Amino acid sequence: MDEARLSAHERRVLAEIEEQLNQDASLARRLRTMRRTPGLPVPSLAGIRRRLPSLGLVALGVMTLALLVLAVDTEAPGLIWAFASVWVLTLVTALLLALRRAKRRRAETRTDG
Repeated sequence: MDEARLSAHERRVLAEIEEQLNQDASLARRLRTMRRTPGLPVPSLAGIRRRLPSLGLVALGVMTLALLVLAVDTEAPGLIWAFASVWVLTLVTALLLALRRAKRRRAETRTDG
């Protein structure tokens, strides 16, 4: 491993800078509070991204059900077409989500085995 060597002058300057920084109490306090507390869970962005498609599918399902009820009740052609469109979108989304999960599980079993 290549290490950068500091000259005597550079080491002296670095030591002076570190000494000045160590004397700054407010900086030391801010640096201490930046540390993670081991007991606190930190939400991961990956976990949120993994749940978003499922939440979208639930929202589409609720919208599909609401449009179905309205379309049956009013028999309006616009609502029937809206229901049909959202129903197809819901089915395609569910299929893509299922394929993605199956692909992920297959990749996990390949790496585990």
